[in-house]
Amino acid sequence: MSEQPGNGGGPGRPGVVEASVASAAVGPAVALALQRLDLAQVEREYWEQDEFLFLPRLLDPPTVARLLEDVARLEPAHLNRNYIPRHKKGGSVSHFAIAEHGSALLELYRSPALRQLLSRLARAELHLCPDDDPHACALYFYTQPGDHMGYHYDTSYYKGARYTMLLGLLQDSSSRLLCRLHTRQPGRAPRDLAVATEPGGAVIFNGDKVYHAVSPSGAGERRVVFTMEFVTNQEMGRAKRALSNLKDAFAYFGMRALWPSHARPRRRSQPTA
Repeated sequence: MSEQPGNGGGPGRPGVVEASVASAAVGPAVALALQRLDLAQVEREYWEQDEFLFLPRLLDPPTVARLLEDVARLEPAHLNRNYIPRHKKGGSVSHFAIAEHGSALLELYRSPALRQLLSRLARAELHLCPDDDPHACALYFYTQPGDHMGYHYDTSYYKGARYTMLLGLLQDSSSRLLCRLHTRQPGRAPRDLAVATEPGGAVIFNGDKVYHAVSPSGAGERRVVFTMEFVTNQEMGRAKRALSNLKDAFAYFGMRALWPSHARPRRRSQPTA
């Protein structure tokens, strides 16, 4: 029925970021992990799969452990759970909370080495999302029976393309990331994948091309992933900004996702080195 994709290679503020001994080593650890990749191979695989790549062992256990320290701090106070019948059920922590209390996660998202890799894969210069986007980076929790996500594309409201990287942090669950490739590629039959996002594993894709979902979790199971969004253009029209904020507030992060976007200064990412 489903199959695993190929390996693809080896192993300004918003708010005040809390000091953390763990976070100091995340950036160098990420850069080192990326240096170990066979870049020609992963780029070829990414395009052969119509802008989709699975790296099952990108980050090592010590780096994941540092990120999980942030998760343990963020989950109790900042998790927002929601349920939309026939579409999704689960918990989320927004970029705003991560910027305040998740310094290791934020350092990973802002890693210049990571953005350089993604820009090479996308064959376009990618930028961080502005700081007033609650979805720029986020944590997703599938920790109660029936938590799931229905099939969808990650349609971009920005004036350009948006690319997603999912990093597995916890996978004590039968829940899987379900991906359907080649759905918008003429002459290619769709291909279904069921991916276990094990700790340190990464999935990278163009959200407008990969039709994806998350299968339901069972009783006593826990699955946590960190999602990071990158864009080719940081501009967004007012109408689409309002629509994006409402979607994030009601489908993901709660009403807290509305007001911080007006209180925080808009920050531009630096060009990729």
